[in-house]
Amino acid sequence: MANTYSQISMHIVFAVKHREALILKEFRHELFRYIYGIIEGKKQKSLAVNGFTDHVHIFAGLSPSIYIPDLVRDIKSDSSFYINTHKMSKRPFHWQEGYGIFSYSRSQRDRVIKYILNQEQHHQRKSFRKEYLGLLKNMDVQYDENYLFDFFD
Repeated sequence: MANTYSQISMHIVFAVKHREALILKEFRHELFRYIYGIIEGKKQKSLAVNGFTDHVHIFAGLSPSIYIPDLVRDIKSDSSFYINTHKMSKRPFHWQEGYGIFSYSRSQRDRVIKYILNQEQHHQRKSFRKEYLGLLKNMDVQYDENYLFDFFD
């Protein structure tokens, strides 16, 4: 009997509501480890989770049976609940609506992982706005400026 085999690598990006710098350095590793666990708990393969003060990057190997909007919804709601119950933010924490998702081939995997793991150094040179608009442009994604994340830089 034949099985289904796949290799789907997806880069997911989402931001803190109002792009507030609420992902504090002292909690980042714990939060990213928690998000990694959410992905693994959904039987997907977490390849890299990292971010900066106001956004998160996730790189994951996904099965063809996963419904991506449900996965992202669960990551955002579960991690938001975790942040709030563990008092990682001085005020109620929420993610912005929406997300970016980009696919990569297996040959690009190491480069994307390295990029995600170097977020702190990356954002010493480039704002999240420039980074995100660059991703959209490089991936040839059509977008409407009215429906992007709230950018305050």
